[in-house]
Amino acid sequence: MTLIIVAIVLLSYLLISTEHLTNINKAAVAMFAGTVGWVLYICYGTDFVMREHSGDYVDFLNGAVATSTAVKHYIAQNIFLKYVGKAAEIVLFLLATMTIVEILVNNGCFDFLTPMVRTRKAKRMLWALSALTFLISANLDNLTTTTLMLIVVHQLVSGRRYRFIYGSSVVIAANTGGAMTVIGEPTGVALWNMNAVTATSFSMSLLLPCLIAWALPTFLLSRMLPERMDITWSPMPYRGDDTNLNTWQRMLMLFVGIGGLWFIPTFHSITKLSPFLGALCVLSVLWIVNELFNHRLFTVDKMIDRRIPRTLQYGVLQMILFVMGIMLTVGVVEETGAVRWLAARCDIYLHNIWVMGGLAGLFSCVLDNFATAWSFFSLHSVGEHVQGGAAYAQTFAENGYYWKVIAYCSAVAGNVLAVGSMSGIALLKMERMPMGWYFRHVGMKALMGWVLGFLVMMAAAVML
Repeated sequence: MTLIIVAIVLLSYLLISTEHLTNINKAAVAMFAGTVGWVLYICYGTDFVMREHSGDYVDFLNGAVATSTAVKHYIAQNIFLKYVGKAAEIVLFLLATMTIVEILVNNGCFDFLTPMVRTRKAKRMLWALSALTFLISANLDNLTTTTLMLIVVHQLVSGRRYRFIYGSSVVIAANTGGAMTVIGEPTGVALWNMNAVTATSFSMSLLLPCLIAWALPTFLLSRMLPERMDITWSPMPYRGDDTNLNTWQRMLMLFVGIGGLWFIPTFHSITKLSPFLGALCVLSVLWIVNELFNHRLFTVDKMIDRRIPRTLQYGVLQMILFVMGIMLTVGVVEETGAVRWLAARCDIYLHNIWVMGGLAGLFSCVLDNFATAWSFFSLHSVGEHVQGGAAYAQTFAENGYYWKVIAYCSAVAGNVLAVGSMSGIALLKMERMPMGWYFRHVGMKALMGWVLGFLVMMAAAVML
């Protein structure tokens, strides 16, 4: 049964990595693998439980007779819910932060983006657009940031080939900026929730590598542009539910939303409660401010009008279901003991976190970056004892380099092929961009940025 479950997971990973060819949504594949895996697991529940949790199961029985129903109750209450809880923390955090973004978008709080980057100097606009994406993605999730900025590109750039270049720079900036903070990508949120990293240490370690992985490809892409370029400009369409908000109201809502997200690490540090509770707190405050500012419009038909949220809602739903599916899928493989067996082989034959990081990067080129990262994270637990001396064991402690290396490589290497991240897939779909064009003109540039940032990260670790 273990081999069957592992085979299903490997097949699902193959389907996820070939989504652009099969047109089968990877969120559906991940959910199918997770649910079927747990159903198969519980069919052989007694064998798995007696091998992995025999002592706890005996305590759970408390003298009662061991039956098939009893073992199912034990799995449901003591094993399955543990993984549901881990996934729920990430999903609730994503749900709260993306709802915050939707409220801000509805009220025009990001309308300043287009005028800020608008210029006829093509290279200057590329750098302005890319830098703004990098900064926003460090505060918001990379998929949402990519969607927002691609809409800006559509408003300004009419030439299809030039939109490809600008869109590619947006994806690179969103993924590298999101990788730099614990709230910029589901991978960072997952590490933060499992207490593998702290917010400050994570950002400080990844700051320079992410800057390099962003700046080098952006510079090379800028050389593909002319000095000056004609841009299109049209007034914003009627948006309905935000027309009564003046500038200071929009700025206040932006401050509450983005400033609240930056407060979440402090909230977690003080209370030790899960970060999703802080995100829900910020959402509730922003929601109240939104209702106070828009109370006159809530009974008007204008409130039905939405411009961007439907796009965001679809992407949010897909990301949430995908994250849930991947975490349940990896969880059931962990419970079979296959992950522990693989981790032992990696420690024996590889025994090098930099090699592991390189492998994570290669897998992330074709497989989704979150699926890659979470699969590698599951090989070890925070603070576990491993053979190889104190220095090697320290890499798996809190703020150890293993977690940061895997997070960096899986996020940034996803830029080499657009299918390596949800942001890249969003670009392919929104711009109808051929993947071959992306790889020929962008992939090698992104690869150079990833490798150079990786080498800088290694050098920094050696010096420390």
